[in-house]
Amino acid sequence: MTLSWIFLIIAGCLECCWAVGIKYTEGFSRPIPSFLTAAAMIASFWLLSLAMKTIPVGTAYAVWTGIGAVGVALFGMMLFDEPRDLARILCLLLIISGVIGLKIFSGGR
Repeated sequence: MTLSWIFLIIAGCLECCWAVGIKYTEGFSRPIPSFLTAAAMIASFWLLSLAMKTIPVGTAYAVWTGIGAVGVALFGMMLFDEPRDLARILCLLLIISGVIGLKIFSGGR
């Protein structure tokens, strides 16, 4: 796995952090959660931009959003008691399989 893919995975994880963090900012009215959320946003976008130096933009963006979508959905289930029904889990597995497929078929980048 190249450094670009590592940057992309970390960027996707940070996307989860800032997306969940927005919930805790209460409209960016709470200073500490707002600062941490903004820092995660900046770091996520920065690492995404570094990954895009060698990974095609379509692949990088799809993987970044896929990691974020699955991660935030899982955090929503764990932290905010969002639904955990089978259909929802199967849809998340489809996203994960798409992300894996993009990695496999990205032309060795």
